Amino acid sequence: MLWKKHWLLFTVIWVVVSGLNAGTILAFSPDESEKALRPIVLGLAVPALLYLVGWAWQRLRGRQDPSEK
Repeated sequence: MLWKKHWLLFTVIWVVVSGLNAGTILAFSPDESEKALRPIVLGLAVPALLYLVGWAWQRLRGRQDPSEK
């Protein structure tokens, strides 16, 4: 399950960068805090979506070649 290891690495990097982006917006523009909502939402939604894509890809490939397990 190499894709899960890559997904985990991507997720950690993605969440840290999104958190830094949102933190920077909140620290330097406290009156525009609604702008920080987008990086927070994307920081959670993108890794979840990629996990679902990877899971679906694995399920579809598993049904095509059962002899390769």
